[in-house]
Amino acid sequence: MTTMLSSDLPLTKIGRGKVRDIYAVDDDRLLLVTTDRISAFDVVMGETIPMKGAVLTQVSAFWFGQLGGVVPHHMISADIDKIIAAVPALQGHRAALAGRTMLCRRTTVFPIECVIRGYITGSAWKEYAASGTLAGEKLAEGLKESERLDPPIFSPATKAETGHDENITIARMREIIGDEAAYTLESMTRAIYTQGEQVAREQGIIIADTKFEFGRDKDGRIILIDEVMTPDSSRFWAADTYAPGRSQPSFDKQPLRDYLDAERRGGRWNGEAPPPTLPAEIVEATSKRYLDAYRRLTGADLVVT
Repeated sequence: MTTMLSSDLPLTKIGRGKVRDIYAVDDDRLLLVTTDRISAFDVVMGETIPMKGAVLTQVSAFWFGQLGGVVPHHMISADIDKIIAAVPALQGHRAALAGRTMLCRRTTVFPIECVIRGYITGSAWKEYAASGTLAGEKLAEGLKESERLDPPIFSPATKAETGHDENITIARMREIIGDEAAYTLESMTRAIYTQGEQVAREQGIIIADTKFEFGRDKDGRIILIDEVMTPDSSRFWAADTYAPGRSQPSFDKQPLRDYLDAERRGGRWNGEAPPPTLPAEIVEATSKRYLDAYRRLTGADLVVT
């Protein structure tokens, strides 16, 4: 499978994120193409990570299959042959699109990242350690880093086009999207996380935290969209090595973050674009980390045909 930095398809491109290219198929459908681009510290790297786009797409497809009875979602298909049959204009692009492409229902997207935290880590831990709060709201005293939160904390954030998303209170979320939608998004977020955390734990993975996006379809239904419980949108920890009171190794781009941290500490990178060139061993280690997450979660190797 060849790597992809950017896509060029005979459809109208309506969006380009750090990782995904979004195309309009018609008034009701979108095509999501997950490239092998990778970002860290809000900077997109110049190199691609082999198989990353396929891992993100197929992990999401796995979860959409698991969640069909829990919440409605936007996936129509992640099978390239079914997608080409539905969108014949893609006929000559099969090799480039296989594994990394999803045909989806179009929605009007809520401007909210629905973050749920089953364990206190990352930015939540940093805020708590400094002030005992999360998004300005008090948490219980005496929590340790990486400690389990029971019940999990729903922690919405505003979506940022550039830079970091900003944690907000649920009250602020209600002001932005209304009480009814806010209640529905929190309820759906909790239901998805409960199901996902249980399935992942059976495979030896802890989903420490994750984030979801939602939109309204043409019939006014609120549905789950975008990626779901992937290594990019979640923290995956190995259950057999988990121990509270310290940070945990995760199945994501940690090799890349560690390399970039070393470059910053050594004064070789200022943290802004352009990023440093990535050594081949960092690219390979990061690719292996993504593939390992897929294998552990689904119980099978990722095969793209």
